Amino acid sequence: MSTLLDMTVHPPGPLWTGRASNRVQWLLAVAGAACLALGIELAVDYAWTSGIAPLLMAVIGCLAAGLLILYGTLAFVHVSVTVDAEAVEVRCGYVGVPRRRIPLDEVTSAEFLPKVTPQHWGGWGYRWRPDKGTAVIVRRGEGLELRLGDGKLFTVTVDDAENAVRVIRAHLRTLAR
Repeated sequence: MSTLLDMTVHPPGPLWTGRASNRVQWLLAVAGAACLALGIELAVDYAWTSGIAPLLMAVIGCLAAGLLILYGTLAFVHVSVTVDAEAVEVRCGYVGVPRRRIPLDEVTSAEFLPKVTPQHWGGWGYRWRPDKGTAVIVRRGEGLELRLGDGKLFTVTVDDAENAVRVIRAHLRTLAR
């Protein structure tokens, strides 16, 4: 859900908020939880006759893989974007990490992208490509692209991105005055 507020008076809160979710990543989170459960099961209830080293390697491997998969998926299950009078803030997942705050005085332009796909960025998550810049990709669909003063690009998939771009452009015109 997103909201669009009047740009003539700068309220103390956000000018625009939006988010995007990816329910498919919950399936990956289940796989991560299964790896964690297997590691715990091996550590607690398995008597290996071949020695402690293989058991430790299996337990540590399962726990590490489970934690990495869980963090990697839960961090990018959804993204929230907030535009206020000073900056665009992007927060990922339930903890809000990774997080990126881009001051509006560093933004030179904003573009609406009707079709952003994870394939163009190499998958879901926080991505960087030399030819495209940095992105937060949580699902395919619409997004917004910010061109920064140093020439770098930042892209994020978010619902109602077209209104976000309108708000940012209006605020950039206000800053230019």
